[in-house]
Amino acid sequence: MAEKTFLANKLKSAGLRMTPQRKLILSILDETSDHLDAEEVYRRAKKLNSKLNIATVYRTLNVLKEMDLIEQRYFARDHGVEYYETVTKGEHYHFTCLGCRKIIEVETPKIKQVQAEFAALTGAQFTHACVCFEGYCADCVDSEESFTL
Repeated sequence: MAEKTFLANKLKSAGLRMTPQRKLILSILDETSDHLDAEEVYRRAKKLNSKLNIATVYRTLNVLKEMDLIEQRYFARDHGVEYYETVTKGEHYHFTCLGCRKIIEVETPKIKQVQAEFAALTGAQFTHACVCFEGYCADCVDSEESFTL
């Protein structure tokens, strides 16, 4: 309940309110361990609110992103698909298997080390890192037919 109050207060302080659509989309993103793009958010939300349309989902995702309540992520170099996660999931990165397309979440202190080294060398400080790793998962490495360089 405290988190819902926090989210509502954050929206209210920006002159916005916690609409049913915003609440629905936040709950979908917060309650899943899946990696959802806008289309999948829409499919799941539509099951719960048949009157919802895709344009509302895109607008809502943009508002929530601008409010720093969700983060937009890319899992591949081409940035072909945007995925969304709530900021409550904490700092982590993603590994995408080029064979089976499985996505593995990666937590590492190395990014914080790079941040500190960068600050020491330049005096500047970055506040966000967008890192995606690509390669082959253990299953695909073990499978000769899926793994080719």
